[in-house]
Amino acid sequence: MPRPVPLCEPFGATPDGQAVELWRLGCAAGVSAEILTYGGILHALRVPDAAGRSANVVLSLPDVAAYATRSPYFGALVGRYANRIGGARFTLDGREHRLPANDRGHTLHGGPDGFHRRLWRAEPLPGALRLTLHSPDGDMGFPGALDVSATYALDDEGTLSLDFASRTDRPTVVNLCNHAYFDLTGAARQAPPDGILRHMLRIDADHYLPVTAEAIPWGPQQAVAGSPFDFTSPRAIGDGLAAAEAAGDTQVKAAEGYDHCWVLRPAAGPGAPPRTAAVLHDPDSGRTLEVRTTEPGIQVYTANALDGSLSDADGRRHPAHSAVCLETQHLPDSPNRPQYPSTTLLPGEVRRSRTEFRFPHLAGA
Repeated sequence: MPRPVPLCEPFGATPDGQAVELWRLGCAAGVSAEILTYGGILHALRVPDAAGRSANVVLSLPDVAAYATRSPYFGALVGRYANRIGGARFTLDGREHRLPANDRGHTLHGGPDGFHRRLWRAEPLPGALRLTLHSPDGDMGFPGALDVSATYALDDEGTLSLDFASRTDRPTVVNLCNHAYFDLTGAARQAPPDGILRHMLRIDADHYLPVTAEAIPWGPQQAVAGSPFDFTSPRAIGDGLAAAEAAGDTQVKAAEGYDHCWVLRPAAGPGAPPRTAAVLHDPDSGRTLEVRTTEPGIQVYTANALDGSLSDADGRRHPAHSAVCLETQHLPDSPNRPQYPSTTLLPGEVRRSRTEFRFPHLAGA
């Protein structure tokens, strides 16, 4: 049976008056997704809990104005380079490229006018929505014109997938991801006081990247075994943070939580399907999220900088540790780290990446 095409409705306008669209995907499993053409934002992801009650499991804001002026990348597609580039510069083919610094002297998520602030073009497909964006040569200091497609798809089992494809006319660097903030308790009710600290998290990674006080990697990757970064078995996020405090861990203390990249176990080989990167479970609702990806790393961010000043359309406020980001991506500062997997894209190549957000608790519903 053919999958239905997503439905579209208006969602206000950008600060310069361009119309923004909201596209809605649905499926037989009861999962639905709302995607904005502004920033490619995953505005809502409604998932049934273990009892069949549906709620939004990603943080959101009420309107385009809030996303344009106040959003800490809620649900957005970020690029050209997700995460940080140290010193706001990198060298490619012997030429230094300087970028705008928007985070303590470094470039974060492609710069202040990254892809999260762009209006993407939407193309509805059966069961999917393809967004496309053209980034001209020199955009935010990056070389080469870049054409990007990001395809959100929702299958009958309730898996939301995101496929990126990028092409360039000059050598450049590319690292794209979605920056959703997950709270599996669901936005239909007020989150408990401890936010997502009771969420159980497993990360399929044996190493992580320590960072400086400015969140730039330093030194070699370190083993997680026996440390507050050891999530190789399911562990409450709050337990990890408490262990870090008890041990006087300077990494977690400086970030006021987790804001680190875990180096995932290698994929089976080139062209291998997405493998599991992380599994998040909320014991209160019974919801489970499994993240699979083709990317080499996952940045785990426990929403440390949220302070309760932002709220969604229902007035629900977003304080610190009220959500967790599971950002599948290449490693931070890769353009300056030849020992990391390369983010260089050459003319004639297509850089592809796939991430899947699965909800295995629905299989037994």
